[in-house]
Amino acid sequence: MWRAFLETAFLFALPFILYAAFHLLFLRWPFVASLWTPGRISSLAIAGLALAVIGMLALGVLGPRERGAYVPAHIENGRLAPGRFE
Repeated sequence: MWRAFLETAFLFALPFILYAAFHLLFLRWPFVASLWTPGRISSLAIAGLALAVIGMLALGVLGPRERGAYVPAHIENGRLAPGRFE
């Protein structure tokens, strides 16, 4: 669960990170208010949302699929047997 959340949060933050890195590359301080206008922030937020949605869809479509029936965790001979796919 945490992995999916962190991947999505990273994909959303990626345009902001790249924008700041672009300004650092050209030896400008990226935390000046004039560089972060509402229009740029909106554009970066829309790009971040698009990346997050595309990433979630790709994870759902391209993620590993387990085949077979799921056997839930149960007790066998007094010991807990973990859940598994058969």
